[in-house]
This record gives sequence, structure tokens and C-alpha cells, in this order.
Amino acid sequence: MKQFFQFDELGTNYRREIIGGLTTFLAMAYILFVNPITLALVSVPDFPDKLRIDQGAVFTATALASAAGCILMGLIARYPIAIAPGMGLNAFFAFSVVLGMGITWEAALSGVFVSGLIFVALSLTGFREKIINAIPAELKLAVGAGIGLFITFVGLQGSGIIANNDNTLVSIGNIHSGPVLLTVFGIVVTVILMVLRVNAGVFIGMLVTAIAGMIVGLVPVPTQIVGSIPSLSPTFGQALIHLPDIFSIQMLVVILTFLFVGFFDTAGTLVAVATQAGLMKNNELPRAGRALLADSSSIVVGSILGTSTTTSYVESSSGVAAGARSGFASVVTGIFFLLAMFFSPLLSIVTKNVTAPALIIVGALMVAPLAKIAWDRFEIAVPAFLTMIMMPLTYSIATGIAVGFIFYPITMIFKGKAKEIHPIMYGLFVIFILYFAFLNH
Repeated sequence: MKQFFQFDELGTNYRREIIGGLTTFLAMAYILFVNPITLALVSVPDFPDKLRIDQGAVFTATALASAAGCILMGLIARYPIAIAPGMGLNAFFAFSVVLGMGITWEAALSGVFVSGLIFVALSLTGFREKIINAIPAELKLAVGAGIGLFITFVGLQGSGIIANNDNTLVSIGNIHSGPVLLTVFGIVVTVILMVLRVNAGVFIGMLVTAIAGMIVGLVPVPTQIVGSIPSLSPTFGQALIHLPDIFSIQMLVVILTFLFVGFFDTAGTLVAVATQAGLMKNNELPRAGRALLADSSSIVVGSILGTSTTTSYVESSSGVAAGARSGFASVVTGIFFLLAMFFSPLLSIVTKNVTAPALIIVGALMVAPLAKIAWDRFEIAVPAFLTMIMMPLTYSIATGIAVGFIFYPITMIFKGKAKEIHPIMYGLFVIFILYFAFLNH
């Protein structure tokens, strides 16, 4: 075991790896509770219940997909990088695809499945480098930041901090109401924990908020903590059954967005965490193909189980900070996800006001890369800004990407830099023009 995971070469041991794996799990455990609430559109009270995905099934699917992804990453790529359904990707699934486009969650899962298969093919053929190089770095950064803004807006809206206003579209909500005050309390607690660099700050913040909510009667007290594992039957295999539903321009854009965001989110996280762990060699990531294969395989598995796109988690950096250096830590994280399936009764205490602080803080973390965008270059600034701002304002991640990717060739051509535009970008330009042309039909 030590030899397989290269403990001696990496200067690590079982104790460090187990502590690192547990630390990573605690840092990202919030996804077990946030993902079901997000995919089921709990923050949208007037959405028909018959069109909602089953929360219990998503909880189990989230745990199983995360466990599979972590263990695959640990065994195939041997990196201390954990995998779970991605924040932003689940928001796109729920708010843009199901709520915005009116596509069923079953068909959306089929879209995730197909994007996963494409990702697997790209990982096996090595075509991924060409795609990575085709998309300008500034647009990749803008997409991540835009998703961060969108997630934050969803959290603010769902909690009641931001409310509907017929005159101004949005305004401040009733800040004197109990649920809103509970969310504000949760934000303050989580911010303090993050400032103090407390490992698992987001998860602990949710826990403290839930306990406070139970004390004041705003959150239901669970009748039990440990219970039976919720059935997967409502979601299992729906991605395969509804494959015929994906043949439309709308679904093409959906699949491209799942693929695009998951692809670059994974690549960025892999490089960031590997750099922190000192695993990069000559500015390259060894076994990068294996890491992407593990990630893409978990997307396919997760879609069949019943959850949105999985991706590598930047929270893995907390495990690396605690000493994790090998894939053994990821295997440990995966085992903890399997054990977590027995704690489904805790879903009842994770209300939208408990999850809102997590969404808002994660959103804040996601906009950090904006500092790397060349804002002084107008031809870059415009498409990057529009990509970012249109996501929350149109309540659609896909629309933000589409607008930015349409404006990029326009600004670059009239700046006299047409030769710098990759042919793939022209292809995406046409696809997104068609997306808007057929959007309301």
C-alpha cells in the first residue's frame, strides 16, 4: 500500500493521509446537504412539486458519486484531490436548465451523462489540451467568477435578504424577519471562521446556523440523527431512459455548458491543488490524463445515480494543508462519503436559510480569479464583464457564457486580432447565435 501510493517518495504516512482525507471531507461535506436542496429547487416555493427531483435520492446519489469520484481519483491518478457534485454546475442544472428552460430534470441528467461521455473521450484522446488552449484564459476566469456571482445571488434570494420588487426588480428583503436574521447570523459566523482559517469553516458555519435555528424555533429539530439510506429508485437510470430527449439546440447548449464548466473547473482545481502539494514537475501535472479520466468517469456514474456534474474540489487544498500528499487521502475522503449516507435525517435541519450562508461565501471565493483578467484591454474586458454580469441578471449561467462568447470574436476582430481567435471559438460563436435564435421557440 505504501509503495503503491509512494509514501516514502512523497514524505508522508498513514496518519497524515487519514487526517488530510478527513479534513477535506469536512471542508466539502456541505455539498451532501446543499446539493439536494439546490437540485430540488427548494428556494422556489411555487415550483410544482411533481416536477421536483427527489431530495432523498439526490442525497444518496451525491454521497455515492462523491465516494466513487474520490476513490477513482485516489487509485487511478493517486492525487489527494476529492471529487463531488460541483457548486455552480448544480445551480446551472436547477435554475437555468430545469427552471429557466423548462427542461425536465430527467432530461437534464441525460445531458450530464452525455457531457460526461464526451469528457471521457476527450480525456482518453488527449484532445483536451486543444480545447483548453482554444478558450481565452480571461473568459475561463470570467465564467468561474460569474458562476460565483450567480450562486451568491441564489443564496441571497432564497434566504429572503434580496426580495422581488415590481419597480426595481430586486430590493432588500425584510431584514427584521427571523429567517433572514438567521441567514445573516450564519454569514457572520462563516465569515469569521473563514477569516480565522478554520478548516471546514463552511460546514461548521452551517452546523452552528442550524443549531441556532433549532434553539429559536426556526429550524425543525430532527427526531433522529442516524437513519436508513434513502432510496435511489426515483433517480437511478433516468439519465439513460431519457436520452432521446436531448436532441435539440437547447440541449446542445446545455451539454456544451456542462462540459465546458466542468472541464475547466476541473483543470483549474487540479493545477491549483497539485501546485500547493508540490506535485507539479516542470510546470506540468504528471498523470493529468488519469486525473481527468477519474473526474469524467465520476460524471457518468453520478448522472446515472441521479446528480448533477461532479468536479474536482478546491476544498482539497485544506486536506493538503493538513498533510495529505497521496491518493490515499482521497480514498479516505471517499470512505467518509459512504459513511455519511447514514446521516440523511439531518437533511431536515438544512433549510434554505441554513444553506444560504454557504452559497454566499462559496460565491465570494469563486470571484477571486477576477484579479487575473486584463481589465485595461477593452477587447478582453467587455466579453469577460458581460459573461460575468449576465449570469445573475438573466438567472442563467448558459446565457452568460453565450453572451461573452459571442462578443469575444467581435471585439477581437475589430481590434485587428482576428488571427488570435481559435477556430473553435468561431464554432462556439455560431452555436450560441443559434441558441438565442431558437431560445423562445
